[in-house]
Amino acid sequence: MSTWKQKRFWEQVSVTESEGRFAIELDGRQVKTPAKAVLSLPTRAMAEAIAEEWRAQDGAVNPHTMPCTRSANAALDKVQIQHIEVADMLAEYGDSDLLCYRAESPIELVQRQNERWNPALDWAATELGVRLILRQGIQHQPQDAKALQSLRTRVQALSAFQLAAFHDLVSMSGSLILGFAAAADWRGAAEIWALSRLDELWQEEQWGPDDEAQADTEIKRLAFLHAKRFYDFC
Repeated sequence: MSTWKQKRFWEQVSVTESEGRFAIELDGRQVKTPAKAVLSLPTRAMAEAIAEEWRAQDGAVNPHTMPCTRSANAALDKVQIQHIEVADMLAEYGDSDLLCYRAESPIELVQRQNERWNPALDWAATELGVRLILRQGIQHQPQDAKALQSLRTRVQALSAFQLAAFHDLVSMSGSLILGFAAAADWRGAAEIWALSRLDELWQEEQWGPDDEAQADTEIKRLAFLHAKRFYDFC
């Protein structure tokens, strides 16, 4: 296996603007995506965040320390090309949304789900015009087709950059509604992430934490928080 890594070769990192789009230049050379497209960005805030990641590289380039660059690459190389497919895949979460599947027991967990998840569904009813129906147990029961189509239309309207971030907001939380809630600043991203883990946190209270599971959860939590930050840059 090759251990070769790209080394830092540039001295200056700058942000340039042309016709309302922003690019990153390394000693005057435009940064490109892995698919060789120019890294053309929609906002200066996003461009400055990415430029800062390139400035921070020292010695070998470490993509793991460049989350905004990776998200922008994904938006241009993947999401932009498969926009409809990605949007439709995320919209499907609405038909099996985490917030709609409720425990039948114990009563303490049932009450906690009602107290903490119902406000998010109420928000969706008011702000998104969609009232998803609650289910008990884990067996899938389809939601109203018109409600799902309304949510699908909203997802499809997102830009490629928004959709790249929205992908992680939804997939990491398991909830289309929480993804929209995070994007719209209904509550802080950390609080929304905690809502998505309500069942897991309950289990930890009953049986104690698992170190391996907690390490995996922390990776996902950081990805969720990054996705919210990247969405805001859009």
